[in-house]
Amino acid sequence: MIAGLSFGTLLAVGAPISFILIACALILIVESGDTVLLQGLPQQLFAGIESYSLLALPLFILLGELMGAGGIGRRLLGLAMAVMLPVRAGLAYVNLTANLMMASILGSTVAQLTVMSRLAVPEMERAGYPRDLSTAVTAAGGLLAPVLPPSMNLIVFAAVAQLPVADIFKAAVLPGLALTLAFAGVIGWLGWRHNLPVVARQDRQARLAAMIDALPALLVPLVAVGTILGGIATPTEAAAMASLAAILVGRFCYRELTLADLPAALARTALTSGAVLYLVAGAQLLGWVMTFGNLPMQVAQAIEGMAGSPLMFLILLNLLLLALGTVLEPIPAIILTAPVLLPVAEGVYGIDPLVFGVILCLNLALGLLTPPVGAGLYTASLMTGVGAGRLSRLLMPFFAAVIAVLAGMTLIEGMRATMGG
Repeated sequence: MIAGLSFGTLLAVGAPISFILIACALILIVESGDTVLLQGLPQQLFAGIESYSLLALPLFILLGELMGAGGIGRRLLGLAMAVMLPVRAGLAYVNLTANLMMASILGSTVAQLTVMSRLAVPEMERAGYPRDLSTAVTAAGGLLAPVLPPSMNLIVFAAVAQLPVADIFKAAVLPGLALTLAFAGVIGWLGWRHNLPVVARQDRQARLAAMIDALPALLVPLVAVGTILGGIATPTEAAAMASLAAILVGRFCYRELTLADLPAALARTALTSGAVLYLVAGAQLLGWVMTFGNLPMQVAQAIEGMAGSPLMFLILLNLLLLALGTVLEPIPAIILTAPVLLPVAEGVYGIDPLVFGVILCLNLALGLLTPPVGAGLYTASLMTGVGAGRLSRLLMPFFAAVIAVLAGMTLIEGMRATMGG
C-alpha cells in the first residue's frame, strides 16, 4: 500500500521514472521485512542491463543521430515525394511514406518526430496544408517507430521476455504494415473532409533526380532491417553495420556529415542511452522485488478470476495497457508489465508470446501521444508550435485506427488460443 501511494505521489510531483522505480523497490523491501534483499540490490541493478540484446539500443540511437546529421532523412522524404501519384492529400501520403522509411531506421518516436517535424511540416504548410493538421499527420506517423523494426520497445521486450530479437521483429512487420494502411485510410478521409490540396506531379527529370539522389540513403534501411530479416546479422550487429553505412553515406556520398559532427552525435547517444539503461536497471530491480513477494502470482490469480477465456484476457490486457500508457513511458511500462503478465498469457491462456509483445508495444505506443506523459505529443507540439490540446483532438482519427488494428490482432489471437492452434 505504501509503495503504491509513493509511486503515485512521486509520479504526480514529476520525479524521474527511474528514481521512482528504485524508490518503490526499496519501500517494498522495507515493508516486507526481508531486509536481507538489500544485499542483492547492486547485483540486480547490474543484471537489469546485462543483456546482449540491449547492446542494440545505443547503436540504433547513434544511427538516428548520424542519419539526421548526414542528410539521409531529407533524401528519403524527397524519394517519397518523387514516387507519389497526384492524388488529394498526396503530400500527407508522402509524409506517411517517409515516416515508414524513417521508422525502419530510427526505432524511436521522439527521434523520428524531431526529424520529421523539421522536414515535413514546413513543406506541407508551403503546399497549403494547415499547420495543425500537418503536425497531426506527422505525429501519427511517429507511432510507426515503436511497432516496426528496429523499435527500441521491441528490443526491450525481447530482452525482458528472453526471446530472440529477430523473432519479435519479424512478428511486428505485418501489424506495422496494417497500421500504415489504416493511417492511409484516415488520411484519405481527412483529404476529403478538409479538401486538402492535390500534390503536384513532378516532371520526369525531377523524379529521376530525386530517386538517384536517394539511392545511397536507401542503403541504410536495407542494412538495418534487411540483414536482420534475412538472418545475416543479429540486431546488434545490424545496428553497428547500419551506423557505419550512415557514416559512409553521409560523409562521402552526400558530404554533409563532418568529423566535427561526430563528438556531438556520440555525446547525445551516450546521454540518451544512459537514461534508457538506467530505466531498465530500475525496472529490473522493482520486478525482482515484486517477484520475490509473489506479486506476479497474485496478479495472475486476479486476472484469471475476471477472464474466463483467452479473448477476454486479451481484452482486459488492452484496457489495462491503454490506461497504463497514459502515465508511463513505454520502456518502463514494458519492463514492469511483461514479467508479470507474460507468464499468465502464455502459461494459462496459451497466447503466443510474440503476439503478446506486439500488442503490448502497440498499446503503449499510444501513450507517447496522449497526456499527461506523452513525450511524442509534446515533442511535436514544441517543434511546430501547435498546442498539445489541439494536436490531441486532431489525432483522434488516428487513435481510432490504432484501436481497430489492436482489435483485429486481439480477435485473431484470442480465437487461435481458444481453439488451441
